[in-house]
Amino acid sequence: MAPGHRSLSNRRVNGSILKKRSKGVGLYLRRGVLGLWLLLIALVIGWFLMDPTRFSAESIAETLKNFRGWVWGVYILFCAVRGLTLLPSTPLVLAGTILFPDQPFAVLLTSISGILFSSSMIYFFSEVLGFDEYFERHKPELTHRIKAKLEHPLGFLFVAAWAFFPFVPTDLVCYLAGTTRMNYLKFIAAVFVGELLLCIFYIYFGGTLLNGVR
Repeated sequence: MAPGHRSLSNRRVNGSILKKRSKGVGLYLRRGVLGLWLLLIALVIGWFLMDPTRFSAESIAETLKNFRGWVWGVYILFCAVRGLTLLPSTPLVLAGTILFPDQPFAVLLTSISGILFSSSMIYFFSEVLGFDEYFERHKPELTHRIKAKLEHPLGFLFVAAWAFFPFVPTDLVCYLAGTTRMNYLKFIAAVFVGELLLCIFYIYFGGTLLNGVR
């Protein structure tokens, strides 16, 4: 074999090895991130089951008050990352009405922004962790069936209704949409409509709701 052909062949072999190594590193990284995420969920859910009162609107509001001058910043941060814990957004929205009773629009804007950011993060997080590839390989028929429902003209109403209904976690439909690669703009618009209606109800009628619970 001529030196030039041998050099080209060696480069191709080395390139193939590097690609395989890169895929291996990516796989281990995904597994590591997934493991940490599952651990976080397990810890939060375990804490919730042991002491659910800590996750009530009143308790969250009392905790946030300890940050004093930083309360708005911490509240925004909580709204943004809440989705990764799979905890419902309802107590956090109601906590905002307790903390800032004279600023309903600011609470609404913060809540909706946090929910949309969190939903987007979950949507793309599902793809980064390879959930879509996993279900395509192991459950292709189920994946295609769910995707067909979400991409159907009524899929928008399905996601919006899911986001509006207070007794089901919106984060779950975010994972489904990300896993089945539902059109992002259609997905996030549906979440926005459903959550906007729900947040308006909580923020402007949340006081009556909390007093009724008490």
